[in-house]
Amino acid sequence: MQQSFDRAAEDVGNSVHLEHVNVNIPSQHHAALFYVAGLGLTRDPYLMVSDDNMWVNVGRSQFHLPTGKATVLRGHTGLVISGRQALLARLAAVRGKLESTKFAFSEHNDYVEATCPWGNRVRVHEPDAARFGRIMLGIPYVEFGVPPGSAKAIVKFYREMISVPAEVVEDGSVARVLVGNGQHLIFRETDRPLPEFEDHHVQIYVVDFSGPYQRLKARNLVSCEDNKYQYRFRDIIDLDTGRHLFKIEHEVRSVKHPNYLRPLINRNPAQTARTYAPGHDQLDWAMPPEPWQQA
Repeated sequence: MQQSFDRAAEDVGNSVHLEHVNVNIPSQHHAALFYVAGLGLTRDPYLMVSDDNMWVNVGRSQFHLPTGKATVLRGHTGLVISGRQALLARLAAVRGKLESTKFAFSEHNDYVEATCPWGNRVRVHEPDAARFGRIMLGIPYVEFGVPPGSAKAIVKFYREMISVPAEVVEDGSVARVLVGNGQHLIFRETDRPLPEFEDHHVQIYVVDFSGPYQRLKARNLVSCEDNKYQYRFRDIIDLDTGRHLFKIEHEVRSVKHPNYLRPLINRNPAQTARTYAPGHDQLDWAMPPEPWQQA
């Protein structure tokens, strides 16, 4: 008997990869302590190696950290990093050097939450094929708080303007937008006051580059014409009424962009000078076949 498959379950949509989250930092020294020494990530050794910007690799994704006045994301970034106890030990080891900052971390059932020296929050999860696919190291989601009653209109915006799968979940209060393989933008309704938008952004790669551009342009939503490979928009609106819903800058890139799927180095933070083991310098960003096939 021939097998039947749910072909729609393998759809990704127009956005094929969430590559980076960009926030400004005042100090590369403190950023290195948090992102590299504390979280165990890897500074890109090839690009942005001076003191005006800092790129930090997270599997196939990155944090972009330009030097400047600190900016704080209107939500938090989800990470997958294996090894909770090792992560906690690394964060504890940098606590003394960051005690005069907003740095903090805490354990929860499902994640470890860590706050950078300027208030940006990350939630670190263990790999979970059911939730995050094959990601062993990466950025599976970025979550934002949004005004009550906006989730349904946000879903419609992304479906019609960007041509990506999106759904309303959790009793209609959360918009979940697929922007890559196992990667989502999540918009959670909240009654709490929302912080003002600061100059930060997320970046996605899309296959149909001109279609969303034309639709955004028609509604005067394109905020920046960067170059032939990318443009930006900031405002998410109710397509039926024109009402402003939320602001977060999106850097939209074509898959012809020179950086698309550029190989990224990810070090194994368990390697030390005292316990060095040849052949174990790099950390895998994806699950090997066996655990994935069993999930």
